[in-house]
Amino acid sequence: MSRIRELFRRETRSEKAMAVTCSRDNWKYVKLVDSNYDDQPGYVNMLDLKKPANQQMAMEAFFFGYQAFTAKADEMLARRGFSRVHQRIVFFIARYPGLSVKELLTVLGVSKQALNAPLRQLIAMNLVHSAAPENDKRKRLLGLTDEGALFEQGLRREQVKLLQRVFAEAGQDAVDGWLTVNRALGQTLQSGACPTGADAE
Repeated sequence: MSRIRELFRRETRSEKAMAVTCSRDNWKYVKLVDSNYDDQPGYVNMLDLKKPANQQMAMEAFFFGYQAFTAKADEMLARRGFSRVHQRIVFFIARYPGLSVKELLTVLGVSKQALNAPLRQLIAMNLVHSAAPENDKRKRLLGLTDEGALFEQGLRREQVKLLQRVFAEAGQDAVDGWLTVNRALGQTLQSGACPTGADAE
């Protein structure tokens, strides 16, 4: 595994740099610039995903990046007997206070059956609370308890530390490109839409 990681590091270090070229309607458009053609205006050399080696390289970068991003949080979750779905639940409740159960289902893209057990577990452990609004008693709005907020912040803190370090190393243009790519990936799913009835913090 260490040999694979070293090969991965060497390959990604030699990759073409991403640069943000323009923005429109708050969306940034990203190109991969080949330094050999910097003197030719308008030349764009995108990664050719028709080549199996490039397919593997892009997916390997995504795999190892996500593995590093989740590693510390996974350890913290395991100590409580939780999984990543528990973190996703508390993250989006923190992100959108007053989120309804229906909105949470939409954001996570899971079934009621898949959400029921982990959500009930979080409520039973006094990390999440559920209440009905005055204008609609059939609706259940979710929030974090004080303990739940501390739990979510602890998980997020470790991941933010990692992002801060790699963002500083990569530079602002690369960060903008990374955000653009991830937002574009998210837009390919039905789920992932921001809840309309909750306020983002």
